[in-house]
Amino acid sequence: MCSIMGFSNKSVAYERVRDFFEETLSRGPDMSRIVETKSGYLCFHRLAIMDLHPAGMQPFVLSEDSVVCNGELYNFRPLKAKLSEKYDFISESDCELLLPLYKEYGLSMFSMLDAEFALILYDGKLDCLIAARDPIGIRPLFYGYIADGSMVFASEAKNLIGLCDRIIPFPPGHYCIDGKFVQYSMLSKVDSYHKEPLNAICDGIRTRLISGIEKRLDADAPLGFLLSGGLDSSLVCSVSAKLLKAPIRTFAIGMDTDAIDLRYAREVADYINSDHTEIVISKDDVIASLETVISILGTYDITTIRASIGMYLICKAIHERTDIRVLMTGEISDELFGYKYTDFAPTADEFQREAKKRIDELYMYDVLRADRCISVNSLEARVPFGDLNFVKYVMAIDPKDKMNTYDCGKYLLRKAFEGDWLPKSILYREKAAFSDAMGHSMVDHLTDYASRFYSDAEFKIGCKRYDHATPFTKESLLYRELFEKYYPGQSEMIKDFWMPNKSWTGCNVSDPSARVLSNYGNSGK
Repeated sequence: MCSIMGFSNKSVAYERVRDFFEETLSRGPDMSRIVETKSGYLCFHRLAIMDLHPAGMQPFVLSEDSVVCNGELYNFRPLKAKLSEKYDFISESDCELLLPLYKEYGLSMFSMLDAEFALILYDGKLDCLIAARDPIGIRPLFYGYIADGSMVFASEAKNLIGLCDRIIPFPPGHYCIDGKFVQYSMLSKVDSYHKEPLNAICDGIRTRLISGIEKRLDADAPLGFLLSGGLDSSLVCSVSAKLLKAPIRTFAIGMDTDAIDLRYAREVADYINSDHTEIVISKDDVIASLETVISILGTYDITTIRASIGMYLICKAIHERTDIRVLMTGEISDELFGYKYTDFAPTADEFQREAKKRIDELYMYDVLRADRCISVNSLEARVPFGDLNFVKYVMAIDPKDKMNTYDCGKYLLRKAFEGDWLPKSILYREKAAFSDAMGHSMVDHLTDYASRFYSDAEFKIGCKRYDHATPFTKESLLYRELFEKYYPGQSEMIKDFWMPNKSWTGCNVSDPSARVLSNYGNSGK
């Protein structure tokens, strides 16, 4: 990960710019630079992943233009080869090609990128900033307006606290020029469904996921793999091990009393012969990290916070104990293939609408969690299930084929990887949410801890203080109050609480955990 900021004018003094930018130094601890444009500033904290030498430091400059980018451009090699016929490159950094791309293709360049990115480009001739974000929002970007009405862009909301009255997430799949937003991509929009037979569709799933994983193994810094023992992370690890033809380094986390995932992760690690590490945590670790996690995340959402505690602690351990700089993760599979609660989808059209909603809002929930927990520990996340070609393909599978009519959720993904990829017990293991499978005791500790803060009367009064995303449990009230401590008045950065679709029979629940659903079954075993 890296951190970027862009100021469209110089009404903020350089010293204050530096102070605001220092809030996200952990995203890029290797090198830092703030440069002046004609009218404003571009700021960059670097975490060196591609081209570890100083030549890869940003901003990159070409003629009157300059750019800072937090991203990985997975198709940069063929693009660079073509551009090299006309432009000279001074580094091996993927992001150096952005300015030549802009010179050649203008704003249409964003549709050409197979990438996870957030960037701020300064056009010297127009004397203006152009900002853009990848179609899923895997890389973070926020913006706001300072007192004189000028715009500021930043990697995280914490960069803008005290600078902008209102902090707004930059919409994924958009670019902004001269304050005007234009959508260049919408992955969740499907014009027609695939017509191939089921076996061909499974082949399409497998080949595209393998391709998405292979792209993300390209790094000049050491790689690690988060392994929960669930289907998604296990597939990423298994495919990676086959592609690399060498033992990979895997990491799993669980509670000291009732961890569910640890034994499954060990089974996968043994099967793929990985160099495996287990991180065991206690109730005290969970409670002690809670406020830190909320301050890092910039959310009050219950399920995001629960799942982030384990992810933050495992990434902290990896940062402190290893030389790993890049982590492969298994996010974005559930949004595409279904959660436990989508078993209750009443129709195929409803299933598809829910998938579209989840993909469109990913940047506020699971993607936010992965980015913040990993980047605060000076690591970079790679998310193969978020590969653009893979997402487009899976979204265009007829939803009637993705629904759980097989007595097995995510059946197509499982079917696609039958063979020697994983033990059958893992391939067909029932879905268990990460926060539950770390050990049911973790969520129990959190809800019990929150219940001690408020009497019933205090809880009712506390909830009334918030009109947007009103808390509805003592746990959600505690999270909201901790959020307000660090991000006062900024609750609209998150649309609402992540919850199952309450309009569906079987989903009108008061907690986001799959444990409260009637189909939880063997997920917790």
